[in-house]
Amino acid sequence: MRVLLFANTDWFLWNFKLALARALRERGHEVLLLSPPGPFGEKLRAEGFRWEAFPLSRSGVHPLAELDAIRRLIRLYRELSPDVVHHFTIKCVIYGSFAARRAGVGRIVNSITGLGFALLASTFKARLIRPVVVALYRRALVGTRVIFQNADNRDTLAALGALRRAEVEVIPGDGVDTVKFAPLATQRFGATVLMMGRLLWSKGVGVFVDAARIVRQRRPDARFLLAGAPDPGNPESIDPAILAQWRQEGTVEWLGQRSDVLALQQSADIAVLASTQGEGMPRALLEAAACGKPMVATDVPGSRELVRDGENGRLVPPGDAQALAQAILGLLDDPQTAQRMGRVARMDVEAEFSDARIVARTLAVYGLNE
Repeated sequence: MRVLLFANTDWFLWNFKLALARALRERGHEVLLLSPPGPFGEKLRAEGFRWEAFPLSRSGVHPLAELDAIRRLIRLYRELSPDVVHHFTIKCVIYGSFAARRAGVGRIVNSITGLGFALLASTFKARLIRPVVVALYRRALVGTRVIFQNADNRDTLAALGALRRAEVEVIPGDGVDTVKFAPLATQRFGATVLMMGRLLWSKGVGVFVDAARIVRQRRPDARFLLAGAPDPGNPESIDPAILAQWRQEGTVEWLGQRSDVLALQQSADIAVLASTQGEGMPRALLEAAACGKPMVATDVPGSRELVRDGENGRLVPPGDAQALAQAILGLLDDPQTAQRMGRVARMDVEAEFSDARIVARTLAVYGLNE
């Protein structure tokens, strides 16, 4: 069987879908990978996969250019003749579904990894394009198999009437390599707090910085690390000038985009995600939990499916820097509780969120049950 995976960046395929691609190949299926051009395409090819570059603007809205993208995709799907297509991220889901139906693809699978700017943000631009996005979802998802990473996102789109003629499954996240992401054999609990992800206002980066200021008034020994880069294609991306100001202030250490994710996760003592609008299933927290770290997150979709308050971490109200600071201080001041929560977090990931478990459930959606 020929399976095609289509995402809006080659980085996404490399970081989130490599385990799935390998599992398909190990079972004797042909795997095609599709994304806009980028530096990870050659890495995918070096892994032995066929990767095709497909130019696609993440934020473009010009009607003629977007229609041309769909036409190009139809031609490519007809040329490649996949048996299964699996789309990730909003444009790939919508455009890919339209193209796959026109090309006669037998099985169309769509992953809704988060509701995104159009459905969550409150800006004028978001409100303007929201009805269009909902209408496109309603048409694109007809007759497809739709995978959500949490039930909140599923229920939101269902309430909007976008899932009336779709088969729906909730699979929590993209999976984590629990062999690679694992606790260090020996590590003393310190005072390093890590937040990792795209630097967007909706990720709660500003709240994290405010919480760091509060914590450091009582615990000046605490280190607050912020790993990630701005996302110029997203309207909520944080201005680099503001990031430079935070770096100069010294309350938070902005590390920029890092490739040594494992080392960062293992070196931290507490993992934080302060998202204000919700997630699909937050990868940064999954990797931290796999490394045995207690989590402090906001009580929003996605995060609340992973973080169980008082058991493997703490949940706080979104946008509340004071509550976030108090939760962090509570763990810094009680290392035994923090380490116990980290052990529970690791067990949770092994039981529910490992690569093997997520891949098996995804293959079942493809109809490739063993």
